Amino acid sequence: MNKKYFAHETAVIDQGCTIGEGTKIWHFSHIMPNCKIGLQCNIGQNVVVSPGVILGNNVKVQNNVSIYTGVICENDVFLGPSMVFTNVINPRSAIVRKDEYMQTVVKKGASIGANATIVCGHNIGSFAFVGAGAVITKEVPDYALVVGNPARQIGWVSEYGHKLDFNSEGIAICKESNQKYLLENKSVQRIAF
Repeated sequence: MNKKYFAHETAVIDQGCTIGEGTKIWHFSHIMPNCKIGLQCNIGQNVVVSPGVILGNNVKVQNNVSIYTGVICENDVFLGPSMVFTNVINPRSAIVRKDEYMQTVVKKGASIGANATIVCGHNIGSFAFVGAGAVITKEVPDYALVVGNPARQIGWVSEYGHKLDFNSEGIAICKESNQKYLLENKSVQRIAF
């Protein structure tokens, strides 16, 4: 059988995984049982992908990332170096809580910066940007820019990751793509030109 993905010789891939064509898995990473990894993903060095995790297409996972059971990343997600997810709200070494794993969804196009921590059960919205070192303790809206510990929203970003400056009518234009966005009722959406 010809595998259509690349795995470095030091990577460990357990039984029951589905790995999409064009995906690359680098040094010392461990893909645990029953994971689903999409097309054209890049899994950096020393990454742990726990059982049952789902990664969409074109997900970029940087070095030293831990993705625990219960995490779903949609297409085009970026996970920065050494960021981590949790999956139990109150872990204890002596108490087994595998039946209490909480789900966390990182929606399409979102980016999570280096050393950020995502406390389980809090979803990250589409194209949201979580700053380096942030600690997520609540839901992050689509296109939101959040920083700090605990994370707080300080603005909005475009699909290209640029901060958006809204005019008096609630319109902003991305400086790179010229895409237009509307801020209305405390949420942002991309609108047609």
